[in-house]
Amino acid sequence: MFSFLYVTKKIVFYEDRNFQGRSYECMGDCSDMSSYLSRCHSCRVESGCWMMYDNPNYMGNQYFFKRGEYADHTSMFGMSNSIRSCRMIPMHRGSYRMRIYERENFGGQMYELMDDCDSCMDRYRMSHCQSCHVMDGHWLMYEQPHYRGKMSYFRPGEYRNFSNMGGMRFMSMRRIMDSWY
Repeated sequence: MFSFLYVTKKIVFYEDRNFQGRSYECMGDCSDMSSYLSRCHSCRVESGCWMMYDNPNYMGNQYFFKRGEYADHTSMFGMSNSIRSCRMIPMHRGSYRMRIYERENFGGQMYELMDDCDSCMDRYRMSHCQSCHVMDGHWLMYEQPHYRGKMSYFRPGEYRNFSNMGGMRFMSMRRIMDSWY
């Protein structure tokens, strides 16, 4: 069983670095910010956790933001572009559970996670993960061990093939915890 707690979440985006220029307040998912801002180079996350995307419609590289101030997130995260869309991550209280698979379509070795894994290779002798089934909780998966490299956000559901995500092979996983909100 899983539960989601929805609390008011808020983020303020600014066109320029250091919270300058036009601003846009957001309290939910936004698939295309271009109608509100011509660009976005800084933001204040007043509450909640968010995934940001450098393309509209939740496409492109993903970046995780939690409560805090990001005066120049393009430099901070090595972004080549400004934020173009964002997705609110619902707060989850309860257990976390995910099955990871070595191959596409739930093939090869399978392991069940209930906590963070900083290296699939070190823990399971599994070189990478190419499919997963998230049963409970919200997770960030990284292309390199120790939570480095490109990341992707996974909510409950089946993910049979990561090739539609740019062919990424994930090597570490982290739970998005309620203490981050």
